[in-house]
Amino acid sequence: MAKRVGVDKWMFFTTLLLIVVGLAMVFSASAVVGQERYHSEFADVGRQAGWALAGVLAMLGLMHVDYNFYKSTKFIYTALSATTLLLVLVFFIPGSHNVHRWIRFGTHFTFQPSEIAKPVLVLFLAWFLHTRLDEMRDLKHTLLRAVIIPAVFVLLIIKQPDLGTALVLLGVTAMMLILAGMEWKYLLAGFCATLPGLAALLLMVAWRRQRMLVFLNPEADPQGAGFHINQSLIAVGTGGFSGVGYMEGIQKLFFLPEASTDFIFANIAEELGFIGAFFIVMLFAMLGVRGLRAAFRSRDPFARLVAFGITTTILLQAFFNISVVLSLVPTKGIPLPLISSGGTSLFFTLASIGILLNITREAD
Repeated sequence: MAKRVGVDKWMFFTTLLLIVVGLAMVFSASAVVGQERYHSEFADVGRQAGWALAGVLAMLGLMHVDYNFYKSTKFIYTALSATTLLLVLVFFIPGSHNVHRWIRFGTHFTFQPSEIAKPVLVLFLAWFLHTRLDEMRDLKHTLLRAVIIPAVFVLLIIKQPDLGTALVLLGVTAMMLILAGMEWKYLLAGFCATLPGLAALLLMVAWRRQRMLVFLNPEADPQGAGFHINQSLIAVGTGGFSGVGYMEGIQKLFFLPEASTDFIFANIAEELGFIGAFFIVMLFAMLGVRGLRAAFRSRDPFARLVAFGITTTILLQAFFNISVVLSLVPTKGIPLPLISSGGTSLFFTLASIGILLNITREAD
């Protein structure tokens, strides 16, 4: 029988360590650019530190909220309604270069609704599936109903456009359905059904098609579509085994685009080398192991699904981000959780970990 214990200290301190490393690397990657653009080398890291503080407070609060609170129909319907409203609202706010991903408040505060969609999707699927584990072969009443909300979220996020986040949501949905007992044949059928749409998004949209071609041959357009990935690979290669030293990286000095956000792992590899990059990977591995441990040790199907969903969401994002930096997959805008500059991502990742930490209080 389960007994009450403290939260998972390995997960808690690994999370804090990732935050500290993230703030240090955001400062390194953004200080010179911040001085040039905002006349303050602390501009980016100051905002990130503020979000980190808010996120840690949310994590500390949520780790003491009984996870059964999220089982209520009232909570789920409210969360789904609010998230859908926010995902629609972005299209009524002026975007930049036909991109509608943020809700802006003034000139300095932005909010990205797709980030809240990640934990809300996990909580919805856990709530919907945990009482239907014996009905996972029912295509009409269980599986098709389960994917309606994920499909709505994914389509709205693709429209922004943000294909990377949409793929993360699709991946988490598929893995949670498999964990709940869905047969692999349905996963294969779903993949085949979405493949034509995915191919159209990749090949019929000019800039995505160019990214695919550059992925296959990065040297084809080194000053154009291949600039991001080439500069990333230069940074990684320059770092070697031990790196050039903290704050000593060159690529972040107006060469490597998005050095403090999507490509921060390249800056880590340049300054801290293979040793530093491997350390970051091991921290995510530790976070993943502890999260999956909580999932598979939980006797409550709802808690198991929530823990698994939150953990796989973080790991999928980390996998995609690092793979992009190393040119293992085509370039897409996915932040490195807890590390990349980006307040909404940091806050909701920490809030999600707070829920996960509460689940770790239940031990066999």
